[in-house]
Amino acid sequence: MKHARPDYDRIQDPDGKISEDEPVFLLRAQDVVAPQVVEAWAIGAHAAGAKDDIVQHAYEHAQLMRKWQAEHGSKVPDMPNQQ
Repeated sequence: MKHARPDYDRIQDPDGKISEDEPVFLLRAQDVVAPQVVEAWAIGAHAAGAKDDIVQHAYEHAQLMRKWQAEHGSKVPDMPNQQ
């Protein structure tokens, strides 16, 4: 699994469901734009024909992110310095 950020390489797929060369993108609730991005994904998934339960789950997850942000704050996306 290829992460967009090298510092997330420690996040692994123990069941091996994601191939080693497949790019993945992780969004954290602390990212101020994460809930909107998840909702945009839900809209695109719905338009592509995804089942309603998958789309609904994404919307619910976006709401969980907003709740987390209200309790803990959020920040502008960043990336650690590359060496």
